[in-house]
Amino acid sequence: MTDTSQAARATPIYRGMDRAALDAAYNNSAAVADSGEWLADWRLRSGATRMMPGAQLDVPYGDRERARFDFFPSGQPDAPLFVFIHGGYWQRNAKEIFSFISEGPRAHGIDVAVLGYTLAPAARLSDIVDEVRQALDHLDRHAGRFGFDPKRVYVGGWSAGGHLAAVANAWPKVRGALMISGIFDLEPIALSYINEPLALNRDEIENYSPLHLLRPGASPQILTVGGNELTELRRQTTDYAEAAERLGLPVTLRILPGHHHFSILDELSRPAGILARELGAMTAGSR
Repeated sequence: MTDTSQAARATPIYRGMDRAALDAAYNNSAAVADSGEWLADWRLRSGATRMMPGAQLDVPYGDRERARFDFFPSGQPDAPLFVFIHGGYWQRNAKEIFSFISEGPRAHGIDVAVLGYTLAPAARLSDIVDEVRQALDHLDRHAGRFGFDPKRVYVGGWSAGGHLAAVANAWPKVRGALMISGIFDLEPIALSYINEPLALNRDEIENYSPLHLLRPGASPQILTVGGNELTELRRQTTDYAEAAERLGLPVTLRILPGHHHFSILDELSRPAGILARELGAMTAGSR
């Protein structure tokens, strides 16, 4: 590397951070030394969940290979539906890893659909957002087949899935959202290593940054982030919560002490977890 290129990388590009510092500020896997072990555990737990009676797997909602969802019923008639969107910075992971998160909501009488979507670079962010909309439209049209109440549909997601859930919360058929360790401003993402497969353009940054989409009348939102998460993840969540509060929107912020980017999902997947209970209370209030 030449002195010139080294100097370019050391130039502050966002909130006083140079490229290397910004990359580190969003590298969740590097920040959690045993992140691979967490993913391995999720695969094991999800494998067991996928064998549950009544599960409907790989239901297509679009034409592309990953445009599918898995449906896990709670066993309650006319249950609310929680649509969960996985993370991986829009370029990694698959719905099959996240089946385990349905355990907590189902214990509270909530049906769960876990969405898959086409990953970057095979899809632009605008394409991914469109796929989420297609999935929600498909579920709405086929509510009778699955047995949930189409008037009580909630969205949620983790990491990049939290971003997609925040975008979807602005849509008319969504009654509320649970965003876990989400991304709410795409500006720093576009300046970091994450953007290499995404190639975000200015329209996508403006149109799909949830921070720019807040409007009066939005549905209730629960925002949560771990107390041990990267500073930028905590800042993004608190900045979004504060912006929502300034507009008088119904938002609940939960910073969960002791949790990092991966352990926080236990609070959704365990029936007694705080996020499973918060989601249960949110959906119960919509009857």
